[in-house]
Amino acid sequence: MANNTILVVDDELGIRELLSEILGDEGYNVALAENAEQARNCRSQMRPDLVLLDIWMPDTDGITLLKDWANTGFLTMPVVMMSGHGTIDTAVEATRIGAVGYLEKPIPLQKLLSTVGQVLRSGQHKSVSTLSLASLGRSGLITELRKKLEQVENLKAPVLLTGEPGVGVEYCARFLHRPNTTWAAPESCAFLVDNPLGQLEQAKGGILFLGEIGELSKLEQKGLLLLLSKLDQYSVRLVCATTRSLAELTAQGAYHPKLFEILNNLCITVPPLRAHREDIPEMANQLLSDLIESGEVPLLHFSTAALNALRNHDWPGNLAQLTSIVHSLAFTCTSDEISVDAVQQALAFSSRESVSVISDIPLNISLREARDIFEKNYFEKLIEQESSNMTRVAERAGLERTHLYRKLKTLGIKLRSQNHQ
Repeated sequence: MANNTILVVDDELGIRELLSEILGDEGYNVALAENAEQARNCRSQMRPDLVLLDIWMPDTDGITLLKDWANTGFLTMPVVMMSGHGTIDTAVEATRIGAVGYLEKPIPLQKLLSTVGQVLRSGQHKSVSTLSLASLGRSGLITELRKKLEQVENLKAPVLLTGEPGVGVEYCARFLHRPNTTWAAPESCAFLVDNPLGQLEQAKGGILFLGEIGELSKLEQKGLLLLLSKLDQYSVRLVCATTRSLAELTAQGAYHPKLFEILNNLCITVPPLRAHREDIPEMANQLLSDLIESGEVPLLHFSTAALNALRNHDWPGNLAQLTSIVHSLAFTCTSDEISVDAVQQALAFSSRESVSVISDIPLNISLREARDIFEKNYFEKLIEQESSNMTRVAERAGLERTHLYRKLKTLGIKLRSQNHQ
């Protein structure tokens, strides 16, 4: 308990002092903020284990502050809203954004302490939202992407997310997911042949996410068509993603025209990192901050020159590659500053690895065969580099682990079961 810090945000001095005294007597560390600006400054300097946030404040209301934290990647701690005259609609809206509880003023002492204790014990303070659209940046291009997702988030129609490998389609899919509803992301698409309706039953009332639908077999495509016709019956929303051009596959006869027509009806493209490189310094700083807050690395920072070097790189692996580079730099840094030299060395090593994979491909074969060889070499090298740590392999490849395993199975790559971390 002595290590738990609670941030109290309320414009009324009496309430701040009362809550500070009560929580302090219980052994908690208490930080106070009288408005949203002070709360933002406090959050930028530390991550509290819990925030008690008043809804009605004069400068910026608590709901707006909660949205700001969610949109900028700072909502990594549990937030309990407080109000003396709140409504059910307001409480529901706060929960949808990411609040974990609601206290009505005047707050009974026992209710306050039981709520605080329950939230802290639940472990939600470790990570309230592991996948946030804020991880993709805040530039005009990403703001436009957010607007497109907001326009379709309340629809029932299937959504197709397209983009290069590693751009972060999972973040967009999670943005469309409603709190307290099912999130289903099956490891394999074999269920489309074996039992497509069984998967709909498991995803009932929520979202079914298929991470790569550009590689479905003909039988799997037929199963997906059947699944699409039953979505309303199970109240399931389908969100698909692909790195391939379904239009080209359809023209080549490799994709079912009706399936392409349905999926392409609501298509959103996630831009590559090089198209919004102005976001890169902030994204790198946030990735580093996450490692520091989790206790995985000590307090350190990027030099200005290092951030400029990251910004100027082309990032063929997009967000997944940036995440991998930042993690490597943080774990190997021997001082309190990550230098430009360290960044350049990491980027050069990454580029050499890319060339070594490409150089293994002969040129007297078909494009499909070359692609299979490239992917097999690529994943084998990643697995070797990460000592079969599949969590790290998935991060670097920009795939969810479930879809990574399906890809490896398709390529015939066998893993040692004892190393599946």
